[in-house]
Amino acid sequence: MPMIRTKTNLELSAEAESRLKEKLGKAIEAIPGKSERWLMLEFADRCRLWFQGDNSRPLAFVEVMLYGSASDSAYDALTEAITRILGEELGIAPDCVYVEYQETGHWGWNGSNF
Repeated sequence: MPMIRTKTNLELSAEAESRLKEKLGKAIEAIPGKSERWLMLEFADRCRLWFQGDNSRPLAFVEVMLYGSASDSAYDALTEAITRILGEELGIAPDCVYVEYQETGHWGWNGSNF
């Protein structure tokens, strides 16, 4: 039950969003037991993001929410994949991306909770 929210100050074309969807769908497999089958994605473009007092560079803030937990090495692998994907698809440098992880033991779906 993962959710990945990506906020960027860039404008996303439909094609770029589709490529991000595909690549993030594969990247989530860095977390054992997670797959695109249960992955929900949200993309917010043209956000007013500032980093180090500057908003002139391409930036992204990514939130990864996860039912359960994962190892540090799994999170390291996913962060590497996310920053690589954003670099390849949007030209965002890895040092202009923050990735936040949130773990939860409570997740609702289909009228009940896990």
